[in-house]
Amino acid sequence: MITENNLSENEENKNSNEVSQEETPKTSASQGENAQDDDAEHLEEEHTEDISLADALKEMETIINSANAGENFKRFSQLKEKASHYIHDEVEDKKHEYIEGGNAPENFSYEHPLQSKFSALVNIFREKHDSYQKSQDEEQKKNLDHRQNIIERLKNLYTNSEPGTNLFKSIREIKEEWSKAGQVAKSEFKILNNNYFHHLNQFYQMLDLNKEFLEQEFSHNLEKRQHIIARAKELESEPVIQKALNELQYLHKLWKEEAEPVAEEFREKTWEEFKEISNKIHERKSELSAAIEGEQNNNLEKKNQIIAEIKKLSEPSETPNHSYWQNSIKRVEDLRTEFLKTGSVPRKLSNQNWNDFKTTLRAFNTTKNNYYKSLKGSQQTNLEEKLKLIQTAQDNMNSEEWDIAVPLFKKLQEDWKKIGHVPKSMTNKIWDEFRDACNTFFNNYREKNNASNDNWKENYKQKKEILEDLKTVSNDEGSIERIEAIKTAWNNIGKVPRDKISINTEFNRTLREKLKLNKINELELKEEGLTENQLTDKARKIKSQISDLEGEIVKLENNLAFFNKPSRENPLLRDTFNTIDEKKAHLETLRQNLHNIITGD
Repeated sequence: MITENNLSENEENKNSNEVSQEETPKTSASQGENAQDDDAEHLEEEHTEDISLADALKEMETIINSANAGENFKRFSQLKEKASHYIHDEVEDKKHEYIEGGNAPENFSYEHPLQSKFSALVNIFREKHDSYQKSQDEEQKKNLDHRQNIIERLKNLYTNSEPGTNLFKSIREIKEEWSKAGQVAKSEFKILNNNYFHHLNQFYQMLDLNKEFLEQEFSHNLEKRQHIIARAKELESEPVIQKALNELQYLHKLWKEEAEPVAEEFREKTWEEFKEISNKIHERKSELSAAIEGEQNNNLEKKNQIIAEIKKLSEPSETPNHSYWQNSIKRVEDLRTEFLKTGSVPRKLSNQNWNDFKTTLRAFNTTKNNYYKSLKGSQQTNLEEKLKLIQTAQDNMNSEEWDIAVPLFKKLQEDWKKIGHVPKSMTNKIWDEFRDACNTFFNNYREKNNASNDNWKENYKQKKEILEDLKTVSNDEGSIERIEAIKTAWNNIGKVPRDKISINTEFNRTLREKLKLNKINELELKEEGLTENQLTDKARKIKSQISDLEGEIVKLENNLAFFNKPSRENPLLRDTFNTIDEKKAHLETLRQNLHNIITGD
């Protein structure tokens, strides 16, 4: 009977040769696995690079709300770095604008609106990751004890196995249990793994004592190798190369842990076949790299085109005006969004491309800001000129030298129209002052000029009749046209005695009641008989109402945007949609009335 001590030197050399033959290919496979990890990491980075700040924060929040948040440390760190980069750049942009405005850098103070949320997410994840690490350490300690027990069972299998023990079944159970055992700390794994395979090798040497069992083990392992080779061949045609690489990595693990040893005549043959298939699959990595490279080069071209367009907008060929810059600002914002949504570029050019983009954006903002700085200077000059016109109008508004004053005021009004914009904060104030002075003069002029022809008492009598007529108006069909006719008739009647002037207040109050009854705004009425000043005043009020309505509509539509796929069918949103429709209809009517006033229809 052959004992363990009687193993021939030739057999030991064979075992040694098997290790040396397969050691180099396995190292190559390990390098391939590392390359796969690099590819996967590169794909993750690509996915992170084209993500927006809002989406990055949203994904960070999703991670910390997941059951095993601590497992996603790598992904969370990538998102954290990207979000931090965005916030830093936006703060730097604000600082650049602040300094461009002539302010001292040391006085700059700005906190990004999403900074507090970002900090909170980072702190919460840190706590969850610490907790996860603690549980992992405990789990790895349990796994270490479990694996050490498996090794002891393996050792006993070839040293102290009882007679009648089914070695084939026992080794199968041990190997399967070892493959399913959980992870241990990296610092423990190498020694533990070497120890396991040492005793496994000792077990197989012991099998020489039982040639029948050894042949059974060889046959079983050969069958496993053949299954692994067959699956590897299928992976050659797997369309998703990353999937093929990941599964190949798993097959190499099975080969090492569950498909050794086999009879000597099959060792090198099966390994060479598996190695050749593995090399072919690894060669397909070039397809993945080429696809990534091609997509990144296309992205680089798109981003460079965006940079070139922004640069062109910041260098207009003709002298730009306010309208040009407003349109350019909107276009640049669209280009900025498009740039951020475009995917990654080649890594070696990524930083340069990003810096070019930020530099071009800042150059655009600088040119735009310089324009508005110069515009503010011209607006101040315009303000001074209009203030002079106001002073002249106020000095002459009580003049009764009609031959001189009337042409003077007409000239003042013409000059006012020719002067450009003034600072927005002063627009309404100076217009009200100028209009009041002009109205005072022309009211005096009409009053003096028409005094001999006005029959104020007769006017009062007519207005009294019109008022009584207005009081009878209901909300029947045609009531609005009737109100318009009454208002026009009222406008065409002159002044009433001073002691009867309260009739105007009563008429206006009654008018508002009837308008409310008919659900119509006073500014929507079609009136005739208005003086030039009254038309101007009405046009100004309509413009103000249009501006307010537009703001209200935008606010309501923005509120709808907070809902996912807002629909009129949603009972909660139905009233909001109806309100928007009503306001838009009102807005269209006001615009038409304003158009009629401007065109004189």
